[in-house]
Order: sequence, then C-alpha cells, then structure tokens
Amino acid sequence: MTVLEVKELTKRYGTGESEVVALDHVSFSVEKGEFVAIVGASGSGKSTLMNMIGGVDVPTSGSVKIDGHEIAKMNESELAIFRRRNIGMIYQFYNLIPTLTAEENIMLPWLLDGRPENREKLRELLELLKLENRAKHLPGKMSGGQQQRVSIGRALVNDPSFILADEPTGNLDSKTSEEIVELLKYTNRKYHQTLLFITHDEKIALQADRIITIGDGRIVRDEVMKP
Repeated sequence: MTVLEVKELTKRYGTGESEVVALDHVSFSVEKGEFVAIVGASGSGKSTLMNMIGGVDVPTSGSVKIDGHEIAKMNESELAIFRRRNIGMIYQFYNLIPTLTAEENIMLPWLLDGRPENREKLRELLELLKLENRAKHLPGKMSGGQQQRVSIGRALVNDPSFILADEPTGNLDSKTSEEIVELLKYTNRKYHQTLLFITHDEKIALQADRIITIGDGRIVRDEVMKP
C-alpha cells in the first residue's frame, strides 16, 4: 500500500538570474512500513524535500499525496490538523516548549487536538523512551539525547502512520545517535510505521530498507537495500 506519492515536485526561490532551483521535478513513492533514508550533500535539497512532504513549505509545482490526500490543496487549518494526526515530525533541533515538562511536551498534540489524556498510552511511551524518571523534568534539566526522546514521543503519541525525521541525530554523540536510530527502527517495526529519515550519516543510511540519494535537487539514485 502506497503511503507517500511525490510527483514532479519542484521548488524554486527567486527569479531571473538569482533564481535557485532547490528541487527539480522529483518523483517517488513510499510503501507502508518502509524505512527510507534520504541522503545527499549539504544544499542538495534534502531538507527542502522534507519541508514539502511535511507541508511546512509549498511547492512551486508538482504534488505530494499522503494516504491519498494532496496536502497542497489543504488550507492552513486543515493542513495543521492533518499533520498533527497523521505525520510525526522529528527535527535535529528538538523544538520542545521549555516551560512544559517531558510528559506535557509529549502530550502536546493531544492538548492541541482537544483530546482527553490517555495515561496508559503515555506510560507505555515513557517506558519505551526510557523517560519514566524524567517525566516531570523540564527540557533544560535533560540531556540532548533525553530531549530528542521527548520529541520522538511527541511524534509518536497520535499513532501516526508516517514519521518524518530530519537529521534527528545531528546534535548527538555517536552512542546516543545509535540509541535514537535503534529506537526509531523499533517503532518502525512494532507499529508498522513508515519512516522517512534524512541523514548525512552513511552508517545510518545503510540500515534502511531503501536509500534515495539527492543531488542538485534531483534524485540521482534510488536503491533497495532490503527487499
């Protein structure tokens, strides 16, 4: 089953001689449960692609469909709700709210959606993330790895079918990076979630089912590693 369908996705910035083509007619699809790594040099268009798929930025042309929904056709309110309920987004910078505790940051999508708290689900997530003893801590009292685990919990709390991770280990040491990658691989298998993982780390990319290489805004290689 196809979860993500990207067709002729193009993003241009500026006009005339100053025009920059960040993405140039990119097309690919991703099946449910796939772990896909997207790699490429700095400035290749990886993060632009992530922003287009996540609905954070609008393409110049082309389309992105997630579970059959074309996100560019949604208005701002519809897109915010769709993203919150269907896409878990994890960034290099944790984007936690400093005045909220770990568990409050994790529960934020519920609060924004007006959903009741599910303490059993929260307990399960805290245990999975090894944050049981940090639940009441503010981000400033946690290590970088713990803060990233909180951001992963926030991404997982609504049981999204699709996880977008943009360099989630970029600010972490090698041991913590390995732990975060193993955690995302585990949730990919346990919940059969589709995982799109942008990274410059070849060691991480080689663990994926498939590697898509971006260069100068185009797909230069699309390799299946684990059929």
